[in-house]
Amino acid sequence: QVQLVESGGGLVQAGDSLRLSCTTSGRTLSSDALAWFRQVVGKEREFVAGISYTPGSTYYADVVKGRFTISRDNAKNTVYLQMNSLKPEDTAVYYCARRQTPMVSTITDNYDFWGQGTHVTVSS
Repeated sequence: QVQLVESGGGLVQAGDSLRLSCTTSGRTLSSDALAWFRQVVGKEREFVAGISYTPGSTYYADVVKGRFTISRDNAKNTVYLQMNSLKPEDTAVYYCARRQTPMVSTITDNYDFWGQGTHVTVSS
């Protein structure tokens, strides 16, 4: 049984930084792609960033490009999201996701496993 557990969320002020972590268990990362999505109440879950199994292949939503960095440590079965220059509009529940193929997708339905989410609140 695959599990994903996010951590690192919290309440910060605009301009601050946070690093989210997601540790996965139950199956080796193998060649799986990993991603971060976020969701605000009343809105659809949206893609934030993804990283393929191939090192260096990363993808970002335009709204976070240049501020967020996704990385992975396959030995630790962990994916990270470094978030800098946070804005109030980054406030959301952040979810990590995993799909059993090497390539990143921006579509939620293409992911096989999800974490429970971690809350990020950015005050102005």
